Amino acid sequence: MKKIINEFLNLVKERNGDEPEFLQAVEEVAETVLPYIVEHDIYYGKNILLRMVEPERAITFRVCWVDDSGEIQVNRGYRIQMNSAIGPYKGGLRFHPTVNMSILKFLAFEQVFKNSLTTLPMGGGKGGSDFDPKGKSDGEIMRFCHAFMSELFRHIGPNTDVPAGDIGVGAREIGFLFGMYKKLKNEFTGVLTGKGLSWGGSLIRPEATGYGTVYFAQKMLETKGQDFKGKQVVVSGSGNVAQFAVEKSIQLGAKVLTMSDSSGYIYDSEGINNEKLAHIMYIKNVKRGRISDYLETYKKAKFVKDKTPWEVACDIALPCATQNELNESDAKTLLNNGCLCVAEGANMPSTLGAVRVFQKAKILYAPGKASNAGGVATSGLEMTQNSLRFNWTREEVDLKLKEIMSNIHDSCIKYGKNEDDDYVDYVKGANIAGFVKVADAMLAQGIV
Repeated sequence: MKKIINEFLNLVKERNGDEPEFLQAVEEVAETVLPYIVEHDIYYGKNILLRMVEPERAITFRVCWVDDSGEIQVNRGYRIQMNSAIGPYKGGLRFHPTVNMSILKFLAFEQVFKNSLTTLPMGGGKGGSDFDPKGKSDGEIMRFCHAFMSELFRHIGPNTDVPAGDIGVGAREIGFLFGMYKKLKNEFTGVLTGKGLSWGGSLIRPEATGYGTVYFAQKMLETKGQDFKGKQVVVSGSGNVAQFAVEKSIQLGAKVLTMSDSSGYIYDSEGINNEKLAHIMYIKNVKRGRISDYLETYKKAKFVKDKTPWEVACDIALPCATQNELNESDAKTLLNNGCLCVAEGANMPSTLGAVRVFQKAKILYAPGKASNAGGVATSGLEMTQNSLRFNWTREEVDLKLKEIMSNIHDSCIKYGKNEDDDYVDYVKGANIAGFVKVADAMLAQGIV
């Protein structure tokens, strides 16, 4: 089996040797899915996974825009349309200087499995640009978004490809992108998700990824007869996902100790309550400041520069910042400090070494494709509401989100449970459950 896996990975590496993030994502999936393929004749010999790792379409384009000083700037735009076997391509747009083909291919590949797990009819895609919105004026961001969409609009549509937000793309950016799409196409459709409530957005969508991560962690804890109440929680990040993961953790009775950004992390031994969280939301969403600004108001807290919060003792860790933020050493520190549950709010925030540490220790560990699927699930619900020209209530959407996260958890148990000791390998479970639905659709549709 090891030989089969290595031969497959070597072939993928030959084609994508300069794309480390993508290769990491493929390796994590191949280690669990290839043994399953070999054991099931329906998939064996069809090169299903090899077809899955190759994007159906990879689009790159130039984005020219004018900054506030009148200088012409040039960025690169991307859209990776990975797999449409079960529905239109669906996945976010990321605006960040680190954006490149490797990162977007890894995100698109993960998205295929994540969207499959939701059971909603959505394929996988991802896109974005190396444009950095930090420090830019609203006018500059509008001009960039309009220029970006003036090319992207040719490749997307409500039944073709439905982008959403991601890092660097929030409600403001989605608004500018949608405005230009509407103008160019002369139609009002649900082509982007994460829209404002007054023009086609869904209630709970901003909260969905963070809430869903906590709902999934709660289901994992229930398998051990535990819950969030009284637990100490360490969270990384301070953007949308982290904010609402903290909010839901507080609602469930946990004590949240940390949040972070690229400059470091804050540690509040008294716990981040709703009032303190509201202040962090003001700092990050309105003031657009740094997490260290928290100490100007809450002076008893500590700020640790240029470090991640995994050295803080906790019961539950929620990585909600970015890829590969939690390494093997961090994982060992978490275990030594008594961490019993890790649920990923970000996409692939744990390195392969860290994942193996968690698996070897047999703690509750959920990969992002399962635990953070609530965001894209609610985007799927937004698409449905747009098609119906109808809006569900906050309670209805939240109930559907909880049900979807519960169903994803059940699927992970179905394919990931070890009958010998009742340990659930959520990585294996999520990968195989996501694979089966897409693979069945690909087989049914032939070699296309």
